[in-house]
Amino acid sequence: MAKLKDQNINQDALSKAAYSLFDFTKKEKSFLLIICILVSVAGIITPYTYAAMWFGFMLAAYSAIANDSIQTIGTFIASNQNRKWYFLWLFMGLIFVGTVTYSWFTYNGDVSYERLQVDGLDQAPQSFVFLQIAAPIVLLVMTRLRMPVSTTFLLLNVFTYKAGTILGVMQKSFIGYFLAFIMAIIVWYVLEKFVTNYLKGKPKNYWYFLQWITSGCLWAVWIMQDAANIAVFLPRQLNVWEFSAYTGFVFLGLGVLFYMKGDKIQGIVNEKTRVTDVRAATIVDLVYAIILFYFKAYSNMPMSTTWVFIGLLGGRELSIALAKSKKLKKRKARLVRAYRLAKNDLVKAGIGLIVSLILALIINEGVRKEIFDMIF
Repeated sequence: MAKLKDQNINQDALSKAAYSLFDFTKKEKSFLLIICILVSVAGIITPYTYAAMWFGFMLAAYSAIANDSIQTIGTFIASNQNRKWYFLWLFMGLIFVGTVTYSWFTYNGDVSYERLQVDGLDQAPQSFVFLQIAAPIVLLVMTRLRMPVSTTFLLLNVFTYKAGTILGVMQKSFIGYFLAFIMAIIVWYVLEKFVTNYLKGKPKNYWYFLQWITSGCLWAVWIMQDAANIAVFLPRQLNVWEFSAYTGFVFLGLGVLFYMKGDKIQGIVNEKTRVTDVRAATIVDLVYAIILFYFKAYSNMPMSTTWVFIGLLGGRELSIALAKSKKLKKRKARLVRAYRLAKNDLVKAGIGLIVSLILALIINEGVRKEIFDMIF
């Protein structure tokens, strides 16, 4: 009898999964058609190195910024929903142009702030395999599913030819996650009573000014960290024409993203507590910018800013749950909600990490050999 009951439960679960898959394919027919076209083009274009380089770059540029928009411009979009999208675009777009131009001049054509000069990433691709071009397409699908995937892991790992570099990126990213988690708990626990009382009513105009400044600073620091994820397809030193193509395409891609108001991934930000309030968004951006700036100064090793961001939001939700609810029953409900949000984000980011490691092992013989030697 118990065995029959288990079989019925399994059948119900499979039925629900099948229905969800059918529902997704029905709703996303146009998107899935685009993905099929991109996969086909990637398969055709891979043997032609120069064309594959620019095709992969364009896919990486849009997919990386679309997924990582939740970290940097997510709170900016959420708290400025009543403003025209093109004002937001021009503000962030010009900051991008200025930030990468400074790196290009200062580091002799390198737009990654020397993140691509570390051992294991310093050599530009001389040829491509299909999975390297397909990695940004995988990222597009995950973004559509509202998964906060680490673009650093998914895009850089498939080009890294040394396992030690992958481990270095992972170590720095995990440290960033725990540091952000703990820092968020401390900051918001201290500020919660003040914030709860002060965030009542309509915000003063100067809060919008402060939020734009902090968002702009955060965006610039993020570019210093994650421009490498986009530029990894390109030569390590760009000439004038290559730099113009790189900058112009990303600038226009930002316009599309702002027009779409962050697209599906924006829901991860909107579901968090009070981030649509300009004052709360300002505090989130300021703390995040400080953490990223510290890690930028710490070393040139790339890191996953996604893991830092989900650590920050997870710690913030936990701190609010602890500080806000005096009654045990209410506090327990808030803690459960905070745990669920943090767990969901961490699981989704973990899936992206696993996918990136599998791709790196399949693509890079040097990585496979190093890991085999370490194990045996």
